[in-house]
Amino acid sequence: MKHVCVKAMTIAMAASYTRSRRGDMLMRVKDKVAIVTGAAQGIGEGIATRLAGEGARIAVVDMKLEMANEVAKSLKEKGTDAIALQADTSKKPEVQAVIDEAISHFKRIDILVNNAGIHRMSKVTEITEETWDKILNINLKGYFLMIQAVAPHMQKQSYGKVVNIASVAAYGGISDQVHYNASKGGIISLTRSLALEFAPFKINVNAVSPGTVETLGNKRFLDRYRELVEKRIPLGRIAQPADIANAVLFLVSDEAEYITGQCLSVCGGLSIGTAPGI
Repeated sequence: MKHVCVKAMTIAMAASYTRSRRGDMLMRVKDKVAIVTGAAQGIGEGIATRLAGEGARIAVVDMKLEMANEVAKSLKEKGTDAIALQADTSKKPEVQAVIDEAISHFKRIDILVNNAGIHRMSKVTEITEETWDKILNINLKGYFLMIQAVAPHMQKQSYGKVVNIASVAAYGGISDQVHYNASKGGIISLTRSLALEFAPFKINVNAVSPGTVETLGNKRFLDRYRELVEKRIPLGRIAQPADIANAVLFLVSDEAEYITGQCLSVCGGLSIGTAPGI
């Protein structure tokens, strides 16, 4: 089942990429340079692939270099200028190294998609200080460090698009993951504050809040609770990485030039309520 899901998602992303190369898509980010963190699999891979399909040049950033190399190789085989970079985005020296390498290769950075993150389920009385720090460092501090490092380059060119991947968990209480919820709520506040600070430099900062997404990271959870989750979602299905990637593409395109400081929920309507009868 694991390999079937992965293959299906890969085929879907490849088909999207191929359509763009045939000219069916608008090439909305043609020749733009995009850094995508957590891009070796799942949502991040979907975003990197979608942006590449619309003409972007991609830096695939992930802690898992071998997997990041595979994604970059796949993109390059389809004609994209892509590189793979390894980094723990919660560590400032590694973040700066990523930015330096991206600038060295691409000469500029137009788009930053902060996606790297981790998730743990634990009751509040069982969360250790170490676990709390790890979740907040990767999910929130990492976003801050990436933005801080890329900001001078975007400010200098008076252009930039930043999209932070948050979660519908930022909006309401979800039991047994207070550390994760806090990190995602922080991302929303970070997004709004930086949108104001960066507006004079023509840098747009927005967020996307996914609901439940079909990824390997969610496989165990969905194997157990898929039917219940689908029943709760008004649109009746679990999101695919492509759903999130489509939202990101819009926000980094010129079509969203007048949008900043906003959070787009991509959750099938879950953030506004549950399906009838639930």
